[in-house]
Amino acid sequence: MNAAIDPAEITHLAANLRRDVLEPIKERLIGKDEIVEVLGVALTAGENAFLLGPPGTGKSALVSELAGRLHGRSFDYLLTRFTEPSELFGPFDLRRLRDGDLVTNTEGMLPEADFVFLDELLNANSAILNSLLLALNERVFRRGKERVRLPMLMAVGASNRLPEDDALAALFDRFLLRVRCDNVITDRLGEVLAAGWKREQHDPPAPSLDIEDARRLQACVTHVDLTEMLPAYGKLISRLRTAGMELSDRRAVRLQKTIAASAVTCGRTHATVSDLWIMRYIWDTPDQEELLAAQLASVQAEFGGGADDPIPPEGDELQRHPMADHHMESGPDPEQLSRLLDRIADEPQAPASADTLSLVAARLNWVQTDAAREHLQSRVTEIRESIRLTQEATT
Repeated sequence: MNAAIDPAEITHLAANLRRDVLEPIKERLIGKDEIVEVLGVALTAGENAFLLGPPGTGKSALVSELAGRLHGRSFDYLLTRFTEPSELFGPFDLRRLRDGDLVTNTEGMLPEADFVFLDELLNANSAILNSLLLALNERVFRRGKERVRLPMLMAVGASNRLPEDDALAALFDRFLLRVRCDNVITDRLGEVLAAGWKREQHDPPAPSLDIEDARRLQACVTHVDLTEMLPAYGKLISRLRTAGMELSDRRAVRLQKTIAASAVTCGRTHATVSDLWIMRYIWDTPDQEELLAAQLASVQAEFGGGADDPIPPEGDELQRHPMADHHMESGPDPEQLSRLLDRIADEPQAPASADTLSLVAARLNWVQTDAAREHLQSRVTEIRESIRLTQEATT
């Protein structure tokens, strides 16, 4: 049994993380609050995060800002189809090789890094895949007889596409949290330009969070009491599986760390149902985002922890995570809802189709554009009738 962690230490470390790392990054990179919060949870949980988005949307800048605020060693690399293992893990030590020893010189390379960024992750080839999978999943580097435990706190991968074959799907699976990184909305373009020019005029910020503080934050995660949120979490996993999402037991167990990390970043020693917000970022394709949001809203309405629950005052131990109600503020994405309706329409005979359609219909009330909302509502009516006819035909 782990020794107890002082709740005051969790509160102190969480405040430092937010004040010295997360909030300053939000100020320097406009419109990236959502991604910053997801990366903050990934860092605290010791899990890997994946950024999906086209070139020029700030993926590298986000990771650079986060790594730059940690007093630790970082390693970043742009992968190509021709990247060799030595480019990531280091070359063989030629001095030792003369003596017949196959030892890797890892100085300044991935095996010695606390923070790793792999850009264009899905360009990884078979030559580096096995070593990379082991490093990301078990924090171990192995080459020949060498087996080294890695100090890696977290890894961030980025790409403008999703995996297209099984080998890359296995690599993608090592990134537990996934978040889209798109261009900022036009209304905020002026802020983006001003903040970007300001960054050009000033030196990069000095590191502000000690690497040992980050490790202590990760140690706090395993001391979080999950009892309160577990019934809701179990229900959510069950409903997502019924709706067609592939969630293995291994992945479901690991996701508990991210929920606990949400509590830790709020300075809490126990998780609540509101901490399930992080489950919106476990999609395999962006089309699943609205399905996740709909199922999560349904579970939170049943177990508490939704937007209608009272929000404790700032500084209270029960403070909600700032992302807990983000989906209510931004509203659903009409395009994603439309794609989700397409999936339901393609499989009207599926057992969960009617239930999923009802959840989507409830989400439509929050669509902010009248024309989009009315169009989606008419599609829901059509699909509901199609499901009814399909059920009648099979009885």
